[in-house]
Amino acid sequence: MSQIKLNPTKLKGQVSVPPSKSLAHRAIIAASLSNGQSRIDNIEYSQDIKATIKAMEALGTRIEQYDDYLIIDGKSTFSKNNTMPGVEIDCEESGSTLRFMVPISIAKENKVRFIGRGNLGKRPLDTFYEIFERQNIGYLYRENVLDLNIVGTLKPDLYRIPGHISSQFITGLLFALPLLSSDSIIEITTPLESKGYIDLTLDVLKLYGIEIINHNYKQFIVRGRQEYQARDYRVEADFSQAAFYLVAGALNNDVTLMDLNLNSLQGDKATIDFLQAMNCTLEKKNGGIQVVSHGLQHTVVDASQCPDVIPVVTLALALSKGHSEVINASRLRIKECDRLSATVLELNKLGAKVIEHESSMEIEGVDYLTGGAVSSHDDHRMAMMLAIASTVCKEPMVIDNKECVKKSYPSFWEDFAALGGKIDASDI
Repeated sequence: MSQIKLNPTKLKGQVSVPPSKSLAHRAIIAASLSNGQSRIDNIEYSQDIKATIKAMEALGTRIEQYDDYLIIDGKSTFSKNNTMPGVEIDCEESGSTLRFMVPISIAKENKVRFIGRGNLGKRPLDTFYEIFERQNIGYLYRENVLDLNIVGTLKPDLYRIPGHISSQFITGLLFALPLLSSDSIIEITTPLESKGYIDLTLDVLKLYGIEIINHNYKQFIVRGRQEYQARDYRVEADFSQAAFYLVAGALNNDVTLMDLNLNSLQGDKATIDFLQAMNCTLEKKNGGIQVVSHGLQHTVVDASQCPDVIPVVTLALALSKGHSEVINASRLRIKECDRLSATVLELNKLGAKVIEHESSMEIEGVDYLTGGAVSSHDDHRMAMMLAIASTVCKEPMVIDNKECVKKSYPSFWEDFAALGGKIDASDI
């Protein structure tokens, strides 16, 4: 696995934030379920997005790929159902693709096999297995490896789903249930985490002509026999990727972010709230926005609604005055790596003072970080967090497996270098 060596330097300049992976997944699926042709603009072909494109193609959708847009014709979707030997969907390492596509793939009678790699096979799917048992849907899986075979059809039902597990289960059902023969209800049995992701789903569904009745996020009533309406859509910039540059600003880098929608429904927009609580302001500059620090101060960060930004937010906390906490962070443990443990381990290698608990972290602020050899844990968000950390290190940093950023942000290292990041070109 290739390494990358970063020499400490401050970043300066403008960066166009990549398109939202969360919204791209949803738009591709909604367009693919529509009986007509749609155009999806502002697409970046990360590994996760490629996995969702291939998943819909496996069901029969016709998708034409261009430099930064897609033409999607959903008229042939589900045409491959009931073919022998069945449909195979390779989710790569994309949890969204897997959990969205499981219910969608059996909205019509189907025989489907899901495969993938990395830690994807370790992500729990018990919520779906319970549905399969109740509805007599045949399924077979292997422990700790994604190799799931399903035979059957999803049925209209009362679905009782815990709210403290991944919202991806709920999103998958919200996409699939409108296609069934009669009405269904999703009842949320525990407080809903990652509510912002459900808002994204409901917004995209509404744009594509699907009506969901939302009773205060405790119950969703889904009418059956609905039809998705084809339409064109532009994917807005991604706050989960913007978080790296927002935190860079908090660490006294001069980075201006372009193309961010400050009225976005994305839950990861909470990064701005966290940084404001830490004594930063958001300022407009040259048609974009940037974060300005007025001396970082300790705070308490609730990770329950936006787990993806927590590693880089913890970096900012590690350089804040006083004692900070990250709470409700247990879901970080079931990402591409155990991000809670990895964040503590790697930041402490750099001289931070972070203590790991079962579902939280305690952070005692330090003035600077040291540098040295660190690991990305083959996790795109860890690699990008460490890159931003290099800007406040005293010594060079070496990160392993630099290619892992391709999962969500293939051009990250190019953008980092364009902002003045010093990447050592020599063999290391």
